[in-house]
Amino acid sequence: MRRPGALRLLAVGAAAAATAIGVALVVPQASAATGGVTGYATQNGGTTGGAGGQTVRATTGTAIHTALCNRASSSTPIIIQVEGTITVGNTAKVSGNSCNTAAGVIELKQISNVTIVGVGAGAVFDQIGIHIRESSNIIIQNVTVQNVKKSGSPTSNGGDAIGMESNVHNVWVDHNSLLASGGEDQGYDSLIDMKAGTNYVTVSYNTLRNSGRGGLIGSSDSDTGNGPVTFHHNLYENIDSRTPLLRAATAHIYNNYYVSLNKSGINPRDGGKAKVENNYFKNSQDVLGTFYTDLMGSWQVAGNIFDNVTWTSPGTENHPAGPNVQSNTSISVPYSYSLDAAGCVPTIVGQTAGAGKGLQVSSGSCSVVTPTTTSPRPSTSASPTPTKSPTTGPAPSGTNLSIGAGADGSSKGGGTSYGNVIDGDMGTYWSPSGTTGSISVKWGSAKTVRSINIREASGSAGTIGSWQVVNADTGAVLKSGSGAGVISFTATSLKKVTFTITSASGTPKVAEFETYA
Repeated sequence: MRRPGALRLLAVGAAAAATAIGVALVVPQASAATGGVTGYATQNGGTTGGAGGQTVRATTGTAIHTALCNRASSSTPIIIQVEGTITVGNTAKVSGNSCNTAAGVIELKQISNVTIVGVGAGAVFDQIGIHIRESSNIIIQNVTVQNVKKSGSPTSNGGDAIGMESNVHNVWVDHNSLLASGGEDQGYDSLIDMKAGTNYVTVSYNTLRNSGRGGLIGSSDSDTGNGPVTFHHNLYENIDSRTPLLRAATAHIYNNYYVSLNKSGINPRDGGKAKVENNYFKNSQDVLGTFYTDLMGSWQVAGNIFDNVTWTSPGTENHPAGPNVQSNTSISVPYSYSLDAAGCVPTIVGQTAGAGKGLQVSSGSCSVVTPTTTSPRPSTSASPTPTKSPTTGPAPSGTNLSIGAGADGSSKGGGTSYGNVIDGDMGTYWSPSGTTGSISVKWGSAKTVRSINIREASGSAGTIGSWQVVNADTGAVLKSGSGAGVISFTATSLKKVTFTITSASGTPKVAEFETYA
């Protein structure tokens, strides 16, 4: 069996710098999607963020701070829609009676009732972290936070993508993409940390990738006043440890997909407790247990799948739960929730987790739904309103870039092949194993693509229902709509483009997935 190695670095290029001074525009009729909060963030009065407040658009960190500082009070509800690239360079300290900001970090300090949500072409916080301190009722949704460093240049937020500390409660971190390009030796710390009295948090539908540390709840063995926290439908991929680390805190962890946890995973210690249900662990080591200490934690387990998971031998400061994983405590939760079967978690999480997924969620029965929200919905599509049907007519002019490319997908029906969509032959096709799934075209070097042509096999025309076209390099949704045919979008440089079918009237049959510059 495979033994995972050290963290594999996947470099993430820094996004292009935005302008130094941003825009803070009032958008009277728009609101963020605040429906659907689940887990512990529903307790203690609930979490609504800036619902009911003014909506402001911001394109720089300074504009975000300005929006906070222009409120009537520090608790006046506000929804800040963010679009563009936020950097240390465009984030200055702004002063006011309703805020307490700082330069070089998105500072949510001593405030309440705030939503920050990515919209339009997407919000990327590049090498700058989000810091929540002495604050409550906060929602962070549909943004990418990447490559935040604690050493090197620039530095921000102690190297944490999202950090919470000092009397923080009722926070919902939802549908975000959090990533680094290495571990502590490369200057990074953690993707999401909670400490010094952080309570009633839900972390849902996020991707956490390429970091030495996923996150912790409690910064030391004496920091015991944190939690409870719910983690559900998140993707953890290529993480060394802390997915999460729990010091004396309780966490409910369900329907998450863990891939390549290289050293250890869920780590309750010092009295920490984890209720671990219907998760899927793949190609990983020591995914549950008490590690790096003899101050034991405990766990209740049910319905999990361990796919190519290896376990070290128990010993001093090393107490893996496996290979025969059994419960050693019982944990009750005060809210209702629906569990997907663990076997469908990789597919469901792949379709829903991260920024730019249209805030889609699981139905709780292994299918995907789009929540009903006040328009416009956050999106990373250049055209945020879904197209009802693709452009019809002749294929785009020029060379079909798919010929000679590679292909892969989420699943394939019997007798079909991924390669059939790039062979130029309408007599062969790919089908998913059910009625929904994804098919991708990929290249060894980046190609500029501005349109695709999805051609259904003979006899299956009209089967494909709703879909998304996704930049598989970043997870950004390039277009969404329904029906097969020619689909055009803003020209994008990428190495892999994915066509995801989210509904169909039967088994789809894609004969050709053509791509054009």
